[in-house]
Amino acid sequence: MVQMRSLFFLLLWASHISLQAQVIVPAPSPSASVTTVVGLTDVKVEYSRPKAKGRKIFGGTSEYVVPFGKLWRTAANSGTKVTFSDDVKFGNADVPKGTYLLLTIPNEKEWTVIIYKDVSMGGDLESYDQTKDQARLSVKSERLTERVETFTVEVSDLSETGKTANLQLMWENTSVKIPVTADFDAKVMRSIDTNTKIVPNNLVLAATYYLENGKDLKQALSWINTALESNPEAFWMLYHKARIQKALNDRAGALATSKASWESARKNDREDFQRMNEELQKSLK
Repeated sequence: MVQMRSLFFLLLWASHISLQAQVIVPAPSPSASVTTVVGLTDVKVEYSRPKAKGRKIFGGTSEYVVPFGKLWRTAANSGTKVTFSDDVKFGNADVPKGTYLLLTIPNEKEWTVIIYKDVSMGGDLESYDQTKDQARLSVKSERLTERVETFTVEVSDLSETGKTANLQLMWENTSVKIPVTADFDAKVMRSIDTNTKIVPNNLVLAATYYLENGKDLKQALSWINTALESNPEAFWMLYHKARIQKALNDRAGALATSKASWESARKNDREDFQRMNEELQKSLK
């Protein structure tokens, strides 16, 4: 009886040690995430990163890791999840805000890219149901000059306006870019309507947004004039007013306003606005 009791405690102690003494090794496909803002929309990508390890990655036969023409979970483990904080266009397809799986069907020159609604599927491609596709589009693949050892997802090619970017997939010598468009105009317009009433100085931001996005320039001028009433020597406001006047083809008015901005910037030791005004004045002569 004593021996059995001793054996029981020995086994209990051994199991406790085995639970505590886990060997820690690097994951073969480490987790990664990418987060950026396109326009006013948060775009987040969560995925696992398999390594090539000397294997052939994309090709036309079963000897390749990712054979052409076959549905791919687009990463390792549970695949790739993409989250949009607002509605976007994925290629030309409308995609409501939310979290999706990113699936692909690679081919030699063109890939099919799928935004899939059922995130719970994970990497279990046998349960794939095409009726759950939110969007499906074709994009051309490109050949990279430098080999990428570890599968990588980036948000690249952010446009000057901030409205568009590419979701880029890279592995081995292959790159695929998927256009993402986040139109923030409606959100900005709502913000202008609400926040210019709360903080009048927001009229300057509203005016410059109108200027830089081809909207009603007379409204932009009216807003910035209203903002200047409370601070008529504000060099930053005067500078943007001069830009609006130039866009309205009031070159004489723009030149006079820019000179006033330059003088105010000089008094406030703002060499940056002095230089900006000097460049603006050159364009008006």
